[in-house]
Amino acid sequence: MSDEEAPIQFPNEPRTALERTIQELVERADAVLATQGRLRSLLHASRVVVEEIDLPTVLRRIVEAALELVGARYGALGVLAPDGTLEQFIHVGLTTDQAEAIGDLPRGRGLLGAIGASQRPLRLEHIGGDARSSGFPPNHPPMDAFLGVPIRVRDELFGNLYLTRDDGGTFSEEDEELVVSLAAAAGGAIDHARVLEEARRREAWSNALTEVTTALLSTDGVVDGLAVIVDNVLPVVGADFGCIVSRDDAEMLRLTSVRGFGAGDLPSAIEARASRFIDRSLASGDVTSGSLRDDGIWPEGLRWAVAVPFAVSGITLGTLLLAREHDRQRFSAFEMQLAADFAAQASVAIELARGRSDRQELQRIEDRGRIARDLHDHVIQRLFAVGLTLQSIEPAIPERFRRELNDQIDGIDAAIAEIRTAVFTLTRPRTSQATLRHRVLEVVSEAGATLRSTPTVAFAGAVDVLVPEELGDDVVAVVRESLTNVARHADASAVEVRVAIQDGSLHVRVDDDGRGVRGATRASGTANLAARAVARGGDYSLESRPNGGTSMVWRVPLGGDGVAEEVSTPAGAAAAAGATPAGRGAAEGASERLGAEEVSTPAGRAAAEGATPAGRAAAEGASERLGAEERSV
Repeated sequence: MSDEEAPIQFPNEPRTALERTIQELVERADAVLATQGRLRSLLHASRVVVEEIDLPTVLRRIVEAALELVGARYGALGVLAPDGTLEQFIHVGLTTDQAEAIGDLPRGRGLLGAIGASQRPLRLEHIGGDARSSGFPPNHPPMDAFLGVPIRVRDELFGNLYLTRDDGGTFSEEDEELVVSLAAAAGGAIDHARVLEEARRREAWSNALTEVTTALLSTDGVVDGLAVIVDNVLPVVGADFGCIVSRDDAEMLRLTSVRGFGAGDLPSAIEARASRFIDRSLASGDVTSGSLRDDGIWPEGLRWAVAVPFAVSGITLGTLLLAREHDRQRFSAFEMQLAADFAAQASVAIELARGRSDRQELQRIEDRGRIARDLHDHVIQRLFAVGLTLQSIEPAIPERFRRELNDQIDGIDAAIAEIRTAVFTLTRPRTSQATLRHRVLEVVSEAGATLRSTPTVAFAGAVDVLVPEELGDDVVAVVRESLTNVARHADASAVEVRVAIQDGSLHVRVDDDGRGVRGATRASGTANLAARAVARGGDYSLESRPNGGTSMVWRVPLGGDGVAEEVSTPAGAAAAAGATPAGRGAAEGASERLGAEEVSTPAGRAAAEGATPAGRAAAEGASERLGAEERSV
């Protein structure tokens, strides 16, 4: 090869330097393009976040934007409670099955709590390599690299943004700067959305208070008003369950106005010690929040709860219990504050309603008393006179008509019993010293609001004299629980309640014409009734009636051998007083035919008119021994 044909040669070193320079320029250009792209992504993420005004949506959009911005696999935003724990935890990346398998969400301790404590970003190559990490719960997916950034709203720590990877990669310093910038934009969006959210909630609570106040001042009783409170507050606060809890006595809690999830499975009364959450709330008298998981008496699936007490003139009227299901968010501090304000204002409305109701009741007392006296002293007297007249002419009636005559006398007896029940209803006292009859009638009156028709009530025997106060408490609880079960399960159009003393035992019977007993249901309430009967040596039964409906029978023995019952009747008193045979016969005849208790009335004493003077004196003495209640009617 000649010199002219030889290829041209360039020095290798200058060429290598040039290529390296060009490569560096290309890499820098790529980096600039990448940075420009990430900045555009940051601007896009910020725009997406600030466009929303619904707070829950804003919080989720922040997490989704952060994941897309740095290429993370999992992300979450924890909203801090006043005590530093997490009151909300919005996660993205986990499937629904994964979240359910993990169980409880984090509370903000350990590594997650370190960001809130320092209020500075935290970037780790390996989560497990940090001493503050407490590991993952069972069924948790693997996570490695970690990036946490605090989110501030108006210079206050609102929550923390958490990002993780599972692909072996790490988060760079640039990733951290981008997420910090996003968190700053998110703080403004959160503030805007929170202000709007709080304004909407305040408006909703204000509307609810207006509805409740109107209802309280347009009803005759506070019980109906409390039911209106539950109905109006439940949708406002977004609760799944609500009821009013009040103390029946030192050991029992009464549940009324039960609404929402699992309401049909609850009894009308529970033991106070069965719910630590309610017991703590009633003891403190303040708005209380917490978990129902450990109580075990509430419908399965309920967890987060808040208890709001209502007090009138320093006396706790009841506590509003609101609860959400386990997969819902717990009640926030803002919601609790709104609930406390609502309770304070609603309590004033309740007190006004009570005052108005008392004034109306005082206006009715005089008319009721007059009607009761007229019924007792005139109507019953005339009925007795008719009955005694028919009884006196019975021997002169042909045998074939005597059965019909006896039926008419029995009809008069039944009419007298119904009038006596009406008299007791008209004169029921408003004090805590009410007799058993009055207490039962009060319970029936309250239950009538939840039934299709007001139950009929009948009494037999001296229930106010022979039933001890402690046993009377059980009777009231049995009647209330039975009527509650009828209202919830029977769909009955007619209900009958009977409280009687028979054969030395106290019988409580509640019959309805509803669906009857169907299959196995939650037996909390009926188990309580059975337990009350067994504790007093009695028995309890709940059966379907042959012609449809349900029959509940609760029977317990009374103390003694029945002597007290016999002596409490006019005939027994007359015998004990040593009356003549004619006198005893007159009193016994009146007692047997027309009801022993009625001999205390003027017409009852007239039953002894055909007896000797000693017999009349015995009957009158029996009348005086009947007790203060009969004389006061």
